Amino acid sequence: MKITIVGTGYVGLVTGACLAEIGHDVFCLDVDPRKIDILNSGGVPIHEPGLQEIIARNRAAGRIVFSTDVEASVEHGEVQFIAVGTPPDEDGSADLQYVLEAARNVGRYMNDFKVIVDKSTVPVGTARRVQAVVAEALERRGVPHRFSVVSNPEFLKEGAAVEDFMRPDRIVIGSDGDENGLVAREKMKRLYAPFNRNHERTLYMDVRSAEFTKYAANAMLATRISFMNEMANLAERVGADIDAVRRGIGSDPRIGYHFLYAGCGYGGSCFPKDVQALIRTAAGIGQNLRILEAVEDVNQDQKQVLVGKIVGTLGEDLSGRAFAVWGLSFKPNTDDMREASSRRVIAELLARGATVRAYDPVATEEARRVFGLDLAGKPEHLARLHFASTQDETLTGADALVVVTEWKEFKAPDFAHLKAVLKSPRIFDGRNLYEPEAMAELGIDYHSIGRPHAQFATHPAPAA
Repeated sequence: MKITIVGTGYVGLVTGACLAEIGHDVFCLDVDPRKIDILNSGGVPIHEPGLQEIIARNRAAGRIVFSTDVEASVEHGEVQFIAVGTPPDEDGSADLQYVLEAARNVGRYMNDFKVIVDKSTVPVGTARRVQAVVAEALERRGVPHRFSVVSNPEFLKEGAAVEDFMRPDRIVIGSDGDENGLVAREKMKRLYAPFNRNHERTLYMDVRSAEFTKYAANAMLATRISFMNEMANLAERVGADIDAVRRGIGSDPRIGYHFLYAGCGYGGSCFPKDVQALIRTAAGIGQNLRILEAVEDVNQDQKQVLVGKIVGTLGEDLSGRAFAVWGLSFKPNTDDMREASSRRVIAELLARGATVRAYDPVATEEARRVFGLDLAGKPEHLARLHFASTQDETLTGADALVVVTEWKEFKAPDFAHLKAVLKSPRIFDGRNLYEPEAMAELGIDYHSIGRPHAQFATHPAPAA
């Protein structure tokens, strides 16, 4: 099938590359010529494991092209995926200007039946707005072409997006029940047929339910994270170990183990934005989503927990102190810095007078850009932030190591070397990578989330 993908960001690029990989003829459009130049020169503007290899293979085979030509993109695809950004507006609601402009362009140039697919994460009711925009553009042209708008939300985890797309646990398709909707449903069924050969993974529903499913899924996952973070903070105060608690409750099949890891808060492009958007959607019809409001509040507070531990140990004034920070991206296997916990942690350390040397395996360049914006009005803070080319480079003379992102290469460092080069053998671990008892035996002052302080893990104080 001939497919057009509007938008070569995270969702659009993965969708286009993977659809080309299973044999479809894919045209990827973006209005940003810089992105298209990168893609046409063999590069990829985002970091996602396996994506560059798939794109290279399918470009060589002629199954995927990249262009800024809007008219050609509409002409190409019988199915038009809208996969543009929906950033949060000032009030937290989803900004749909790019979605609606993409839809308007389809209406301006379409000359035959089109299936228009909302792949971007959009609020309930967006398909109707897209439908109205396309219909208006067709009316202006005085042409009666038929079309149908389908909701097909993405469920991709950054860092595992290619695997998620190629081996989906579900494919959600929302379509209308009229004649055009039935034609669209059949086209979508044919499009995704290769993923359903072993067993049916597609869930068909009405458009509004499909739109809502994406928000509800992300809200549930964000809730689990904030719940465990709140439990972790309590566990620490009452002397329990949140990791033992996680195993205890995760063994219940009604709960399971996924998204039950305590840490220093969630970030990224989805959870923060989608929770806020769902709250705003509810507020617009007079309903308060009290659980999700608490989820968001807990997450914002959790990003301060590591700083609170540092300040509780070393004092509010960190002038003259140096910190090694491992991990900048909001999660491993991505260079995405959106809502990353590292941004809050580093900003707080700098505000207290500290010097920070930070390392991330892939996100350093994006971090330079982001912190350049975050600290644009604070040149004295920016002057004390340094980016290292290796994790070891951050350590020498640092007062402590602060772990913010759980990259695999951080999980088994040379602790003897670490102790030798740090000014003090001290770790503040925001992702619970190491075992408190092991750290105590090594003589490392170890602070983690929701677990006993390592200094007392193996040698508790005698009873009074």
